[in-house]
Amino acid sequence: MPEFQAGDDLIFQLESGFGLLRVLAVEGEGADSVWHLLAYEDFYPNVESAESALAGPQALAVRKAHMALTNRAFERTPAARLGNRPVRDDELGEYRKWLETDRPVSDRSALLMLGIR
Repeated sequence: MPEFQAGDDLIFQLESGFGLLRVLAVEGEGADSVWHLLAYEDFYPNVESAESALAGPQALAVRKAHMALTNRAFERTPAARLGNRPVRDDELGEYRKWLETDRPVSDRSALLMLGIR
């Protein structure tokens, strides 16, 4: 699996189109990594339209502001990197709330957590 990092915009494909995820943070290394993702609401008919939507990220509706996944769950999330932009402070609110909890981490793929597959 390619190396992803905080700030990466990821794309995944479904029969109905393409969806977008964003890497907010990565904790740990290798098999012990915990991936923190944000999922956007909309789907796009092709990669180009998804890339255009990312050009104005403030307008993107958020489906799920934070998901914490094990490395295994992240590896089962079929996604490719579109690009990288700095993570904005306003994107980290739910992640920061998670840091103040017992820090649950899911072993389900991002798509399963979103109810997509």
